Amino acid sequence: MSEMPPVGTAVPLAEGLVSVLAPNASPMTYWGTNSYILGHESVAIIDPGPAHPDHLQALLHAIGTRPVSHIFVTHSHLDHSPLAKPLADKTNAPILAYGDSTTGRSNIMSELAKTGLIGGGEGVDHDFRPDICLKDGETISGDGWRLTATHTPGHFGNHLTYLWGEDAFTGDHLMGWATSLVSPPDGDLTDFMASCRKLLKYPIKQGFCGHGAPIENVQNRLNTLISHREGREQDIRAALTEPMTAQDLTALIYTDVGPQLLPMAERNVLAHLIDLLGRKLVAPEGPLSAYSKFLPI
Repeated sequence: MSEMPPVGTAVPLAEGLVSVLAPNASPMTYWGTNSYILGHESVAIIDPGPAHPDHLQALLHAIGTRPVSHIFVTHSHLDHSPLAKPLADKTNAPILAYGDSTTGRSNIMSELAKTGLIGGGEGVDHDFRPDICLKDGETISGDGWRLTATHTPGHFGNHLTYLWGEDAFTGDHLMGWATSLVSPPDGDLTDFMASCRKLLKYPIKQGFCGHGAPIENVQNRLNTLISHREGREQDIRAALTEPMTAQDLTALIYTDVGPQLLPMAERNVLAHLIDLLGRKLVAPEGPLSAYSKFLPI
């Protein structure tokens, strides 16, 4: 599937797996959110998607008369999790995830969230509450399928990747069309890099992601993402020759990005600076905030 699939239509991807594209295309969501239906006589839903009535009807139509055993959520951004509750109300299926929208944050991000000085909070589903909280490495089985929940924070603290045999449902941690937004305090670049290296340990062949086409070579994509982030770090450290803010650095480094995406690029730069701070390679002038000037150490 290299071309955009039709919105609201069940598209077969593999034996026992179809996707249904939500009608929420945007610069941040690409074609829209991919919701997955896994199973045969009984099915599970992975990432129900945004609270859009047309998408709910499309999912119910694709499910038909089959019972729904589980509703899995990779993470609680507004384009992935809000439809879980309406779908659960229709199907009586439990909602499974790592936790609510504050679960899984690193200590530094929890502390930054308390200060309220770091900004962020883009697209968070603050109302999300799973019925069942999954642990890292926990395995769940259904009609002809078995998923292993793997905690992969970075894009979001409660992000799970679901391993499915030699494939995986990678949510927004790993996508083929773009790199993931990492916006503190919900996103954590230190965790993101660790999660990429964690997934490299698994022999995943194909990745079914939150947005865009399936990733055909997951190992190559992970290595590319790691190299990209390491290269961005080098760019930041090379540009940081005097006290500069994340906004200053973004203007210097992201010269090929359109104005509408610069705020997101700035959040990524801030994530890098906080990662460098944690490794004692930079320091802020005064209390850490979204507007701090940073200096190399």
